[in-house]
Amino acid sequence: MSPPPSNPDNPGFDHLEALAHVVLNNLQNQHDWTETKVHTQPNLPRQILFGLPPKRLYVHPDEQIATIKAEKDRAERIPQFPEWEWVLPLHLSEKWSPADFAAVFDALDAIPPARDSLQDVQDVNGPDAAWKLWRGPKRGKRILLATVQDDSTVAYYWMHDGLVKPRQN
Repeated sequence: MSPPPSNPDNPGFDHLEALAHVVLNNLQNQHDWTETKVHTQPNLPRQILFGLPPKRLYVHPDEQIATIKAEKDRAERIPQFPEWEWVLPLHLSEKWSPADFAAVFDALDAIPPARDSLQDVQDVNGPDAAWKLWRGPKRGKRILLATVQDDSTVAYYWMHDGLVKPRQN
């Protein structure tokens, strides 16, 4: 686990650092995420997190169709390994505009810096490779919003950069 944030009585205390710590703690201890890290860069308005959940959290509807077709052709299931995910800590009282979210999306790559999650999709050439593209070059930008309430309850919501068609049942 990462070190706790600085003391709130200290003039250098950063409430955004504390917010990130609450979410990091929740991901690691309540949701079993591993390799969670705090990510900062000059063009980001605040710290953002990334990590590896214990199971795959999101499958794009077009990827789902390509995977089903590939499984039918191969006559075997395609493993759904977890993928690295971005997590944006927010407090419920914050007011974010679409421009604020757009600035975060513009600053980030689709896949967080820890790219070893692509080891199962190295070969994207082949007759059944369409599903593999969704875990690499075709993966759209998405962020898991971690909304923190005053009592430290954290609710998670997906946000995508652009439109994503709904899943078909």
